[in-house]
Amino acid sequence: MARFGISFILFTAHVAWAQGGPAGFVSIDEPIVALTHVRVIDGTGAAPREDQLVVIDHGKIRLPRTVPAGAKVIDLTGQTVIPGLVGMHEHLFYPSGGGVAIYGENAVSFPRLYLACGITTMRTGGSLEPYTDLELKRGIESGRLIGPRIDVTGPYLEGPGSFALQMHQLEGPDDARKLVNYWADLGVTSFKAYMNITAGELKAAIEEAHKRKLKVTGHLCSVGFREAAALGIDNLEHGLIVDTEFTPGKKPGVCPPQRETQASMANLDMTRGPVAEMIRDLVAHHVAITSTLSVFEAMIPGRPAMEQRVSDAMSSSAAESYSRAKSRGGDPEARSMPMKKEMEFERAFVKAGGLLMGGADPTGNGGALAGFADQKNIELLVEAGFTVEEAIRIYSLNGAEYLGLASSIGSIAEGKNADLVVIAGNPAKQVSDIRKVTTVFKGGVGYDSAKLIQSVSHMVGLH
Repeated sequence: MARFGISFILFTAHVAWAQGGPAGFVSIDEPIVALTHVRVIDGTGAAPREDQLVVIDHGKIRLPRTVPAGAKVIDLTGQTVIPGLVGMHEHLFYPSGGGVAIYGENAVSFPRLYLACGITTMRTGGSLEPYTDLELKRGIESGRLIGPRIDVTGPYLEGPGSFALQMHQLEGPDDARKLVNYWADLGVTSFKAYMNITAGELKAAIEEAHKRKLKVTGHLCSVGFREAAALGIDNLEHGLIVDTEFTPGKKPGVCPPQRETQASMANLDMTRGPVAEMIRDLVAHHVAITSTLSVFEAMIPGRPAMEQRVSDAMSSSAAESYSRAKSRGGDPEARSMPMKKEMEFERAFVKAGGLLMGGADPTGNGGALAGFADQKNIELLVEAGFTVEEAIRIYSLNGAEYLGLASSIGSIAEGKNADLVVIAGNPAKQVSDIRKVTTVFKGGVGYDSAKLIQSVSHMVGLH
């Protein structure tokens, strides 16, 4: 008994050290803070406004004409403030199986990286450890732990044939209904359908989720986008790059090989014909799309160039695994084609009135990391043809609208939560400045980005 007691004390002490609380990372915690002479990109898509005053007043945004009495004044001349980002395809796990489809939970490093990079609200785009995710969410909400607000997605809704050992495989529509209701009772707020789900299982899951005012997204394969829209799905992940309905020879309810789906994209026209009809159908059914360009860019030989801060965050095993995956190479032009077509699709979807959001999806070959990949996505959206202001809206207000939280987060507006990201530069002129985050305010409390990143050095892939 004594030995057990000592072991338990050591274990809990280790957990407390590993997780840590927010206090050591807080750089600004005053009731009233005035950010003066700052450039504002407000998240609505509007042009930047120069030499502005933004006040944080007891956790809320105020936009007065003069600095309030008693405020802590911070001169941000030459710097930029954007709204806290709303990441809509985030994970708290990361590939770590050494050739087997096993993903390790990174419940220490990932929340810190997300917050350090400006993500103040996130939705997990599928969970492999939903109990852990729920407890992490509660720990953050109570102030014991550090990270963004979390919209927790339940376990993957996956059918027979899953490639991942950690995924439950549904046994029919009744099983799908039971899964949704069980996890909704425990506090899950979203659900995600996966590649081998049947149409019947998807329909059942959507019906149960909607009864509870919850939403369902999907990374689909066996079911095409238009079929999913007809069933009532709310959101589709990744966009055209995973939609199988244009794959020659696709059989109903069967997931074709990914290489065939991506090869079929080469000759698709985004502005007319079947793809344009599909886009119109999605918009008519109010189905959102989540862009995850950075996870696909990581598959392309020669890009992206590895940032030092990214390699510094990786454990040695994670870095070695990614290096091996990257060295497999392939034809850069052929590997680039699907992402280029996806960029065309996302522009066409938004032009047609669709709601586009963004997320990191830190999976794939390990090259997309929490937070860093979100910032890279903003750069890739600009490469795709969106303005910086539009890209930031995609990553802030659009996500807030989807979550039903636009009245409190997603843009810099009077009375909203003081979720703000301070950038030492001007991303409107040079989008790569989006990486130069110095301070992230969540609910009016300012966190030191550099300290958060430093605290997880060589930790990704381990914790």
